[in-house]
Amino acid sequence: MTSIDPYTTLPTWSKQGRVHVVIDTPMHSRNKFKFDAAMGLFKLSHVLPLCAFFPHDFGAVPQTVADDGDPLDVMVIADEPTFVGCVQEVQLIGVIEAEQTVDGRTARNDRLLGVPVTKVNPAPLTHINELRGETLSQLELFFESYNRAHGRKFAVLHRRGPEAAHELVIKAVAKYAKESTP
Repeated sequence: MTSIDPYTTLPTWSKQGRVHVVIDTPMHSRNKFKFDAAMGLFKLSHVLPLCAFFPHDFGAVPQTVADDGDPLDVMVIADEPTFVGCVQEVQLIGVIEAEQTVDGRTARNDRLLGVPVTKVNPAPLTHINELRGETLSQLELFFESYNRAHGRKFAVLHRRGPEAAHELVIKAVAKYAKESTP
């Protein structure tokens, strides 16, 4: 069976200049999934503790490499969940800049924030500042507790707008191109 790795085959940018995001974990799921390139499908990575769940769809931007070595993470803020493997065109509204500490080593592990856009559904938000303050605080608390449950420390550094989010994508695309070139 031939498989297609969405993180290496899909373009980063849509024709409209938005990012593509491959959803690996839908909103309200306790199950965290990851794409297994060798198997060519999404596989259960782990189950979150009881009463913990993803507050929105969570995924990654194809053809990017973040500072942690994985594709850039994105929380897609919407009212309804999609499904594992769904590709969404996403308008970036900002980024939660953060550091993650694992086994005494600290590295950046930022979380992009965005909203889905379709031909009939325009972006309901354009900037991180349009989110209610408690929504941002709750998202940060989710990331902190999610990492704590895995023995990692997640420390929020800053909240930044869409320009900073786009710069992170540009940097991660360049890193992907450098690392994937023989």
